[in-house]
Amino acid sequence: MILLVLAAQAATLGATNYSADAPMTVPTGTPSFADEFDGEAIDQRKWRFDTSRNAEGWANHERQYYAKDRADNARIEDGALVIEAKRETLSKAKFPDWGGQAYTAAKLVSRTPYGYGFYEVRVKLPCGRGSWPAVWLLPSGGKWPDEGEIDIMEMVGWDAGTVHATLHTAAFNHTKGTQRGAQTRIATACTAYHRYQLDWRADAITIGVDDRATMRVANDQPGGKAAWPFTRPYDLILNLAVGGDWGGQKGIDDTAFPQRMAVDYVRYWRR
Repeated sequence: MILLVLAAQAATLGATNYSADAPMTVPTGTPSFADEFDGEAIDQRKWRFDTSRNAEGWANHERQYYAKDRADNARIEDGALVIEAKRETLSKAKFPDWGGQAYTAAKLVSRTPYGYGFYEVRVKLPCGRGSWPAVWLLPSGGKWPDEGEIDIMEMVGWDAGTVHATLHTAAFNHTKGTQRGAQTRIATACTAYHRYQLDWRADAITIGVDDRATMRVANDQPGGKAAWPFTRPYDLILNLAVGGDWGGQKGIDDTAFPQRMAVDYVRYWRR
């Protein structure tokens, strides 16, 4: 998730100077990795729960506690992965790593990192003010943003329907006002499933929705790794945050919770 540290910086998020409008073609053949979420429970051979910063608090001043393998917050329901954010207070005795958060949610990370190829994640998003869903990729280890970050989809509830795609590197990131990205309006983002797509190649990264590119960034800038660190496999992340410097910029509507992010499937074709 984009690491916003000042609310004012959010105004520049998803700059449209890298907007694109071109077809995106889903590969034919069997995906190299897929989860159709058609079982009875989350397949923990494919996913792990990230709870690493519950006690100290998450980045961006987010307000959620990420639960581990708790059906209230992450489950398979009607053939989809449901990540649910709730307004609730937990018990320190039952949840020793609880940091006093007033909201619970979940963050799933792929067990295996993936690299160049085509990704498609079919998702229906939450729209409550204070919600912050994301589908993104981040490498393990190293310092942010030096190792890079790929945000396939982010949306904040206070601006429901505006979907952001963004890249971050040491040379191009929001702290310098140089992040590369684009945004697009999807009126039915919260009422219907849409296919959020990433075509990751050595020479360019293209992100789109429903077979149409919305952002393209080419590997054509000087600077070496600082400009283009996207050369090794990254972990794929699905999460629903609450509040924070961007998600909570206009407050949190407690009456809108619980909020649900539903993921119909995740598919990846290795290139």
